[in-house]
Amino acid sequence: MSLKRRILLINYEYPPIGGGGGNNTRHVARALAHMGHAPYVLTAACGDLPRTEVVDGVTIVRIAALRRRPDRCTVPEMVAFMIAAMLAAPGYARQWRIDAALVYFGLPGGPVGWMLKRTRRIPYVISMQGGDVPGFVYPGLAIYHTLTGGLLRYLWRDASAVIGLCRDLSERAARHAPGQKFGVIHPGADVRGIAAKTDYAPHDAVELVFVGRLVEQKGLDILFESLATIDPQLQWRLTLVGDGPEKPALTAQASRLGILERISFRGWVKKEEIGAVYRAGDVFVLPSRDEGFANVLLEAMAAGLPIMGTYVTGTDEAVIDGKTGFIVQPGDVPALAAALIKLITDAPLRESMGRAARARAEAHFDWHMIAEKWIAVLEESILAQSTH
Repeated sequence: MSLKRRILLINYEYPPIGGGGGNNTRHVARALAHMGHAPYVLTAACGDLPRTEVVDGVTIVRIAALRRRPDRCTVPEMVAFMIAAMLAAPGYARQWRIDAALVYFGLPGGPVGWMLKRTRRIPYVISMQGGDVPGFVYPGLAIYHTLTGGLLRYLWRDASAVIGLCRDLSERAARHAPGQKFGVIHPGADVRGIAAKTDYAPHDAVELVFVGRLVEQKGLDILFESLATIDPQLQWRLTLVGDGPEKPALTAQASRLGILERISFRGWVKKEEIGAVYRAGDVFVLPSRDEGFANVLLEAMAAGLPIMGTYVTGTDEAVIDGKTGFIVQPGDVPALAAALIKLITDAPLRESMGRAARARAEAHFDWHMIAEKWIAVLEESILAQSTH
């Protein structure tokens, strides 16, 4: 049996603030606690969230870092967190007797791991999440990567291990830092907490489901264009779970295309309701222009839905095209429409793909499996540090 370790997880965002990286941090921390380890989280304070609390065996400390909004973070706020965490982390590490640190995002988290290594001889592992990898395509990141590229390479070399969410991210990092080794540990889904869909019986209209922020990155405008080209005699509905700045434009587009009456803008739902939302659907759609690795994709697979996705980071590693769903090129309206027609018109295909998606989630993306991979990497870093 492996030793029980005290692990510090460092991330500038942690639920209920932030996105996929925060969600990843929370699930890994909870799984580590369930395995008998002692996980501690250092994250940013926001609003009236408790500065210190213990949830599901995870000790969470939120430090003042100028964070103003729960759903997004500016570069100055990230810098503020980096500085505050570099000052606070050594003291907490001493207090908690930390064995190793798992740092999410090379920046702004990497320098905090660097400080722990210098002040407390604590090894740190970096989890690359997408935007912290040069070459990751997202508006506004190019200049950020240009300015910080040298620092990122230094932090990667200094870390005990650098792990990407998927092959694509690690390959991008390798192109930026030739000769360095980058591993891959996928994110996971709450397979044990999300009940699988059991009723695949066809009904009047096929229910398409999207979950996420209503932003240009998600490609919902492309989805609308595709749906508008489908024979209007085919019966479908689309439920959008989430909110964001593109909602007015999407509403106007749907009205112009004559499909607004088939679309429901539901807004965000409570965490405990999301499983039922997936199960009420027939197909999960994620027509993204780019992604880090969408957690909602894995959640939908765990719920037993076939996936309609695009060839973006992570999706082609999660979805088996033709078996657990379909994948098309981002922005390809005809290809997306053709794949949607297959899913809308073929109920047995939807069921077989949905059941295969659930089986794949169980076999490869359970959070406890993911946490076991992380503790193996962290254990190796602890042993390597002890020999120096």
